Amino acid sequence: QVQLVESGGGLVQAGGSLRLSCAASGRPFSSYPMGWFRQGPGKEREFVTAIRWSGGSTHYADFVKGRFTISRDNAKNTVYLQMNSLKVEDTAVYYCAADPTYYSEHVAPTLVHEWKYWGQGTQVTVSS
Repeated sequence: QVQLVESGGGLVQAGGSLRLSCAASGRPFSSYPMGWFRQGPGKEREFVTAIRWSGGSTHYADFVKGRFTISRDNAKNTVYLQMNSLKVEDTAVYYCAADPTYYSEHVAPTLVHEWKYWGQGTQVTVSS
């Protein structure tokens, strides 16, 4: 079992930055990949980014490339999402996810059902 707790959400103006954190507990943190999804108002939950076990390989949704960065600190059992140049359309609840059913070097698990564990989510609101 893996427990995930997100933090760092809040209200920010467009163009600003936020850093989300997700603290994991349970199984050894370095034994599973991590990811971030988001769910905007009235929308389906969608893939944002993911990172493999050691952090050497990452994948991003096109709409965040160049603006968001995922990283992990295996010593702190924490994964981060640095969000820069935020846009109003980035407003959503952001969810941390762990331990997908697969994650090859070139193909990331981008579907909700491919991830086994989820955090409770943290709200990010970007104002114009």
